[in-house]
Amino acid sequence: MKRREFITLLGGAAAWPLAARAQQAAMPVVGFINSGYADASAPFVTAFRKGLNETGFVDGQNVRIEYHWLEGKYDQLPALMVDLVRRGVSVIATPVATVAALAAKAATATVPIVFGVGGDPVQLGLVASLARPGGNATGINFFNLEVTAKRLRLLHELVPKAVRIAVLVNPANTPSTEFTLRAVQEAAPAIGLQTQVLNATTIAEIDAVFAGFAREHPDALFLAGDAFFLDRRVQFATLTARDRIPATGNESPFVKVGGLMSYGTDLAETFRQVGNYTGRVLKGEKPADLPIQQPTKFELVINLTTARAIGIIVPDKLLALADEVIE
Repeated sequence: MKRREFITLLGGAAAWPLAARAQQAAMPVVGFINSGYADASAPFVTAFRKGLNETGFVDGQNVRIEYHWLEGKYDQLPALMVDLVRRGVSVIATPVATVAALAAKAATATVPIVFGVGGDPVQLGLVASLARPGGNATGINFFNLEVTAKRLRLLHELVPKAVRIAVLVNPANTPSTEFTLRAVQEAAPAIGLQTQVLNATTIAEIDAVFAGFAREHPDALFLAGDAFFLDRRVQFATLTARDRIPATGNESPFVKVGGLMSYGTDLAETFRQVGNYTGRVLKGEKPADLPIQQPTKFELVINLTTARAIGIIVPDKLLALADEVIE
């Protein structure tokens, strides 16, 4: 081998790591924000990646996802959003956290945002219209008010003798709390239910709420939609089974670990939809032109084993309506 050829070959080999580093530096970055804990959200992360894959993006190959887990600490959001904007991430994705979507919108009018929210995104100030968002944000609207009201009616059908309903909310998650209370307070009187609103933002406060049930004896428990509550689903299932309290959440994972009933959007599908829209934005489509999507599926899930254990007979009508019955 001639000396010049050897030097050229050596120079090319030395350039490879530099080229790889340059390619990695140029890779688009998605700031993914979830209100809960990483270990409890693995199936939803998989669904988000699936949506990205549908548009040709694979985490670690041609896109890099930065995962940020709030673990219920919503006060971290403003600083987090400022940091993401300062570093120039390509997209901010907030799949099922209205409070995170609002924080992102407050932090930037230029970085694309793909959200999943329970309330009307027009009323929330996230977009100009559902068909033509018109700004830097778009995403999924899963109708929290309507779903919450229907879930309360389904609980009443499941436990018709229940009158006093404890409604547990996380006050740190302001949008979810407002949606839940508005829906419950509008729907409850029409079906003869009395509600008592209780708060919990920590594991200890959840335990304290159940300690109070020994004195209050509510007929049933209605859990607000909240990522922290979803992550504590085993705790809720254990405590409601111990105290024989019929309980409903809005996510099916609660029922699959022993909760009685859930009704709500298919969360994994929502994450997939947000992932798909994120990929489309990365490919060059503008959030302003991507219409707000709606959920493709709502799920009613009932755990018959839990029902039997706490002495509840599930009406045939509800069993016929259920998308999944766990025995």
